[in-house]
Amino acid sequence: MPRRWLIFLITSANFFLSQLYRATNAVIADDLLNDLSLDTAGLGAITAAFFYAFALTQIPISLLLDRVGARRMMTGLSLVGIGGALLFSIAHSQGMGVVGRILLGVGMACNLMGTLKLLTLWFKPSSFGTLTGVVFSIGMAGNMAATSPLVFLVDAIGWRHSFMVIAGVNLLLVLALYLVVRDTPPSRASAQCENGPSSTGKAFAGLALLMKTRDYWIISIGTFVSYGIYAAFQTLWAGPYLMEVMGQSDMNTGHLIFLMNLGAIAGGPLWGAFSDRVLKTRKGVASGGLLLLVLILLLLAGLPAGTGFAVLVILFFAFGLIRASGLLMYVHIRELMPIEMAGTAMTGINFFTMIGPAFFLQGLGMFMQSLYPEASRGSEAFMTSFILCACCCLLAGLLYLFTRETGVSSK
Repeated sequence: MPRRWLIFLITSANFFLSQLYRATNAVIADDLLNDLSLDTAGLGAITAAFFYAFALTQIPISLLLDRVGARRMMTGLSLVGIGGALLFSIAHSQGMGVVGRILLGVGMACNLMGTLKLLTLWFKPSSFGTLTGVVFSIGMAGNMAATSPLVFLVDAIGWRHSFMVIAGVNLLLVLALYLVVRDTPPSRASAQCENGPSSTGKAFAGLALLMKTRDYWIISIGTFVSYGIYAAFQTLWAGPYLMEVMGQSDMNTGHLIFLMNLGAIAGGPLWGAFSDRVLKTRKGVASGGLLLLVLILLLLAGLPAGTGFAVLVILFFAFGLIRASGLLMYVHIRELMPIEMAGTAMTGINFFTMIGPAFFLQGLGMFMQSLYPEASRGSEAFMTSFILCACCCLLAGLLYLFTRETGVSSK
């Protein structure tokens, strides 16, 4: 198999584990509440710790990824994440749990950006959108693995040993990554040697250029809203909404969240190919996806309590399918910036992508609690939250129309 496809498979598998780690708390929540002596606020803190650490780590990654290279960055940080998984597996207090999740967030922070950086260098620009969609779909499969498959594993060996097993698999993948992956193809590597490695000054200059780019801020707002709202519901708020408002069983709730992930998996390559081969636009797909999310959120807001399972199947699958269009925002910023700034540009918006879930996870909870203190998880609270989220998507989608178009290169 050509090295570039081995690189694609190994790095995508590491991104799969990143997505798995971030979604595990949903199905082991009861175990964490009991074994770590947590209350609801403590459980929320442990869950959010991963996202905050992941997001903040994007700042040094944006400075170092283009300079140090994806191979060394992904290897080093992944080892930190493996340590975090092992620490989390032996945690007996909220403090240890938070530290373990922080290390996990730091350790997984480069798996997506490193993968996209390598795809930029090892594959043609004309296939980048499609491959990005496939990578995101593989990542969403990691979210799905954190549902029923993880439940089976936890039932068999317990949540602590499950984390140890996952950490062991992670270590094998990191070894494969270090042995197989190379930062650039031979032709580009020789050219890079002639030019010399980028300096720290150049890294800061690239970041400064990014900060001055209007499109960067618009795209960052788009991904903050798009992924933030989706992940907040997928990892937490969909559960109480479906069970307490819609009257769905635990099993049906699991199936519907599974379908959100399935829609996102299907949407990744679909939107990528649609952008690469049909519309040949990044801006149009990304902004259109945000505006379509407005429709989905308003439909969810208008559903009467007790709506049937079949209607929810359609809406939750569509939620994931349409949200997957947001992956084109990474492609869009990559094409707007010089090739040598690809890592910095994509990591820059990934900071906002990962801050989004933390913001909406906590923000929506505070919003519903303050407006409806006696029924914070009731139908009116969720209806108002869906409308608020729809307004955020509408504003982000309209703002996105002011970004520059890049088109699709055929080189």
